Amino acid sequence: MKKTTIWILGIIMGLSFLGLLYLQVSYIEEMVKMRNQQFDAAVKRSLFQVSKDVEYNETQRWLIEDTSGAERKTLQSSQPGSDFVQQTQDYMLKSPAGSRGAIEYKTIPANSTTLPQAMISRRHGLNTIPQTSQSLIEAIRNRYRYQRYLLDEVAWQMIYHSADQAIGERIRYKDIDNYLKLDLLNEGIELPYHFSIIDKNGREVYRCSDYEDKGSDISYTQPLFQNDPPSKMNILKVHFPARKDYIYSSINFMVPSLIFTIVLLITFIYTLFIVFRQKKLTEMKNDFVNNMTHEFKTPISTISLAAQMLKDPAVGKSPAMFQHISTVINDETKRLRFQVEKVLQMSMFDRQQTMLKKKTLDGNELIEGVTNTFALKVERYEGKITSSLEAQNSEIFADEMHLTNVIFNLMDNAVKYKNPDVNLLLNVKTWNESNNFMISIEDNGIGIKKDDVKKIFDKFYRVHTGNLHDVKGFGLGLAYVKKIILAHKGTIRVESELGQGTKFVITLPLNN
Repeated sequence: MKKTTIWILGIIMGLSFLGLLYLQVSYIEEMVKMRNQQFDAAVKRSLFQVSKDVEYNETQRWLIEDTSGAERKTLQSSQPGSDFVQQTQDYMLKSPAGSRGAIEYKTIPANSTTLPQAMISRRHGLNTIPQTSQSLIEAIRNRYRYQRYLLDEVAWQMIYHSADQAIGERIRYKDIDNYLKLDLLNEGIELPYHFSIIDKNGREVYRCSDYEDKGSDISYTQPLFQNDPPSKMNILKVHFPARKDYIYSSINFMVPSLIFTIVLLITFIYTLFIVFRQKKLTEMKNDFVNNMTHEFKTPISTISLAAQMLKDPAVGKSPAMFQHISTVINDETKRLRFQVEKVLQMSMFDRQQTMLKKKTLDGNELIEGVTNTFALKVERYEGKITSSLEAQNSEIFADEMHLTNVIFNLMDNAVKYKNPDVNLLLNVKTWNESNNFMISIEDNGIGIKKDDVKKIFDKFYRVHTGNLHDVKGFGLGLAYVKKIILAHKGTIRVESELGQGTKFVITLPLNN
């Protein structure tokens, strides 16, 4: 599969997951917002009903306590000659049979607490019935006017005098608690709550016995008596400690869905990373196979050609030619074996099967030996190698063979990636730093790009010099170097600038 196709599929899937995640988050936000609005509306309705209940309770108390007193006051103030007088009338009635009877109609004082009564005397006739009915209607009207007068008097007393009373005299706090429980329950809210009563100036008049401040940052207020003057108004303040838990409990079912979506997104990203990594590894392995084929092809071809020459009878007659061919076969065989061993070394390191044979070594001597041996190869390319062994303490505990190969590989890289326009300059330096043995190998080659610096120690990775790998190798040398240095509990870093050269710095612990 092409990298472009993978990128397109990855972008589509990524946007789909992000879109799904965005929709879920938006849905949760809307649910929380709607739940808050519903809760606020339900609480406000409950508090408004509590206010009405308190007013109804006070009105009922006023009617019960003050109506009787108002009646007594009105009776005492009644004067003779007023509209409310006692009337007595006699009426004669005659039956169809000829017998006569009298009806006496009597109205008692209009300000009495008993209903008016009418009596029809047998001595008077039936003609008095309409008049009696009219008198009854008039008495009822008078009674209605009187009762309205009483209610008006009670209402005016409530308006002008109730607000002057202390809140504790107007309502029992226990009643408020009961009203709150009932009205909240009617709205479907069964949460613990705490309430207090404050006056217009913000001074707390009362608070419930189990009051606590948790959740008081979001509170609800309602005037207890809405018709009171603003200067005498008392406010009921309620808050719910478990409000947030109640709000978010409605969206708990969305949390697993959101978590699963995030897990799927992370898994997808990781899978995409693995796909690209595997594709890159496949490309590097293919490059490795191609390079290995070329590396093996030359010595195999040389050995094959030498073997064919040995079949020639003339070669057998010439000892010098025979010796030369034998030497060629031997050198190419060593070369082939060396390449195979490099591959096997990396394989063994991957399986952690290689055992280091460490011993006490003089680091300066080891570096000097490798430098002298490699000088011939550098001079072949008209280059120059210099060494500056400044480490005062060069005693290390290391594997001589593997450490030698490390230094050789770094120097060999300097030759492979030399600048063709400039003579090679290779400088090897040692020094001590913080109880460590330091080694630096610096060249004036083509350098390494910043993007490649992070990857050069990866197995099979090789730096491109143009569109093709025109430098022979497997991409295993630096990976092998890093593994050996780490096995010696050391570190290695690279400093490079494209076109300016490369510097490798190795840190190894001293043998103390």
